[in-house]
Amino acid sequence: MTKPLWRPAYIGVGSNLDEPMEQVRQGIESLKGLPRSSVVLRSGLFRSAPMGPQDQPDYINAVAAIVTRLPPRDLLALMKDIEKRQGRDPVAKRWDPRILDLDLLAFSSVIMTSDDLTLPHPGIAERNFVLLPWREIAPHYHVPGMGTVAELAQSIAADEPRIEKLD
Repeated sequence: MTKPLWRPAYIGVGSNLDEPMEQVRQGIESLKGLPRSSVVLRSGLFRSAPMGPQDQPDYINAVAAIVTRLPPRDLLALMKDIEKRQGRDPVAKRWDPRILDLDLLAFSSVIMTSDDLTLPHPGIAERNFVLLPWREIAPHYHVPGMGTVAELAQSIAADEPRIEKLD
């Protein structure tokens, strides 16, 4: 019997409620406890304007790189558990403020679309708050069907929405 392969995955981490910098740091720390997985890199922290309604606090964002033996759906379920444990409202509407948001950005070379999971994550090619932190840790990673993180980051406006590096 062969063991599952270690595969890379990239996770966007964001928060704009209840001490967002601490929420993001705690979210990354919680990823370290995932079974059959290991956090190998994390980007610095970035502050960005919210997408959607602007009458909410700025977000703090980062990207974590892990290697895992988990299948994508199992990884996503465990990420949702982390969000819930950290206090995320499971019925919050799209673009609402949130304590913790963990997005599975990409999983190895997997391309898939289903009701509960789309890989790579839709919209990443237009999001500087994803691409700029991701470029710090994996500029040469080829996002399936899109190009490298560095190429994608170069093609977006680095200041729209407003963003600043914090550490």
